[in-house]
Amino acid sequence: MTSSFPTDPQFLYMILVLPSLFGLTLVGEGLNKILHHEWHGLISLLFGIAFIGVVIFTYFFFASYMSKRI
Repeated sequence: MTSSFPTDPQFLYMILVLPSLFGLTLVGEGLNKILHHEWHGLISLLFGIAFIGVVIFTYFFFASYMSKRI
């Protein structure tokens, strides 16, 4: 059995790339709804932007954490 370290590419993919794609999907869905005059798409847009913001914050948190550990 292999163990996962925070420097492994799989960890980066799991923690940063997949949630970013989910956030971009929310943003795209929200924009699509807004363009079709469905104003509740604004909620999806805001949640998508917030989700991407959390991913960016997590990236900087892990980057500063790993620089202190190495």
